[in-house]
Order: sequence, then structure tokens, then C-alpha cells
Amino acid sequence: MTSPSRDPSTAKTLLRPTSGVIDGAIHRYPLRVYYEDTDAGGVVYHANYIRWFERARSDLLEVLGIDQRAALDSGEGLYTVAELAIRYLSPARLGDIVIVETAARDVGRVRCTLHQVAWRDGEKLAEATVKVGFISPEGRPRRQPEAWQRAFDAVVASAVPGTAPDQPHRFAAPGKAPGTEGQE
Repeated sequence: MTSPSRDPSTAKTLLRPTSGVIDGAIHRYPLRVYYEDTDAGGVVYHANYIRWFERARSDLLEVLGIDQRAALDSGEGLYTVAELAIRYLSPARLGDIVIVETAARDVGRVRCTLHQVAWRDGEKLAEATVKVGFISPEGRPRRQPEAWQRAFDAVVASAVPGTAPDQPHRFAAPGKAPGTEGQE
């Protein structure tokens, strides 16, 4: 019998990290705060929120079936951050489970505006507005592939009125329905 770690057919499945999920128009990306994420004061170092937001955006593309590496290798281009504004509201600490939520706000032919929020147990930790542009391998603005724009448009179109990543997503305790925390 071959161990799963040595069997190439199962290794990719067993070792694949989560890319999060799309729920309506919001991509949710879970992560855990590790020692490496914290500063001397024991809270998450501010630059790590930007790193987490980048990971969530990259994994949103993965979930949408967008392969930036293949597009870059083929000479098509890739997304790049053109502008980022971030607000820090409350610190995360070692061991916390953080959910980064990402929602596309404005999808154009060349640009896309994304709103991202980091949550811990319903408490907003940080939020950012990120404007990305599609560029050629030479760094010039270029229209994003139509299939990519359609993928983003489909997510934006699935938005339920009144939902946004600025409202917390509550995870239910085992055996409880979402939104019933604290009710007996």
C-alpha cells in the first residue's frame, strides 16, 4: 500500500490549500494568525493585512478559474494593484481565525475596484479598497480577457441587494443555525 503522501494521485488533493469560497457576490478566504504574523507587541503587524488581502484576491481569481500565471506566460498579461487604501480598526492576535471577504465593486474593461474586509468573530479588523488594472507583460494597460471580465460580472450580478463585505458573516457553532449564536 502506498502512503497518501507518496501517491501522486492523492497528494495534490490532500495537500491543496483552501482557496476560499464564493457566497453570492462575496469571496470568503479563511486564515489563522501565526506567530510569524505578529509584531513585538503580540498583535498582527500592519503590513500583514495587505499580504492577507493579496492572498484573498489571488485565491478569488483561482476560484473564478482565472490563471494569471498562464496568462503572463502566454504574453496575455496580468492584474496589478494601482491603488490601495486601508483602514485598521482592531488588532488580530496569535491564534485568531480571520475571514477575509472580497467583493468586486466596479468591473471595467481594464480596471476593477475591490472592497476587502478582514473579520474575526463578527468584528471588523481592517478594510481596504483596492483598484487593480490589467496590464501587458511590458507593463502597459490592456483590456482584460473577456472571459475574465465575464467571470467578475457574474459574481457582481449575483449580489443580493443590501449585502456587502462590510457586514459580518457569522459562522454557526456546530449544530446551530447561522445567526442563532447566544440564543437558547
